[in-house]
Amino acid sequence: MVTETTTKAPLHQRVLHEFKELVLISLYLYVSLGAVILMKAAVLHTEGIEFTPWGIAIVKALVLGKFMLIGEDMKIGGRTTTGPLIWPTLHKAFGLLVLLIIMTIIEEAVVGLFHGRSVAASLGELFGSRLLETLAGYLIMLVVLIPYCAFRVLGDALGEARLARMFFVEREPMERSASRRRTRASARGA
Repeated sequence: MVTETTTKAPLHQRVLHEFKELVLISLYLYVSLGAVILMKAAVLHTEGIEFTPWGIAIVKALVLGKFMLIGEDMKIGGRTTTGPLIWPTLHKAFGLLVLLIIMTIIEEAVVGLFHGRSVAASLGELFGSRLLETLAGYLIMLVVLIPYCAFRVLGDALGEARLARMFFVEREPMERSASRRRTRASARGA
């Protein structure tokens, strides 16, 4: 009988890995949401309204990034399937979107309490007169989550951070990659 031992990485390695993940996710969110903020600022500027929430945007990206890491740790949308990768991608994206909506509602309530407003007043602002803006924000967040989740799901399917290595470190030579596919195909046929 073979026993499998699983050892956790030392704390400093886990903290460093978590920090890198947070920075990458937050950077992705900041750039993605920054484009939307830039558009909003441009539209408001044409109406004579100054709007430059770049500091708030970085904080929001960090908070949303941390919420997404919590979702990853909770295995939200992490159901494995043998079908096309679109389904786990969408499942993960919608799962993370629901988590982000819940966490954003909680965040708005806490910020409201911090500023002396009731929870009802804070949420009334979010879902009352700003309902269309809130729904548009959630739709934009879904559009931002889909490529992120696709990258994660495809990376999981390829195994051992191979996709990240292919994107950011070094890509395998085509002949080695093709040889690997032929070997896998012949193993399935046997």
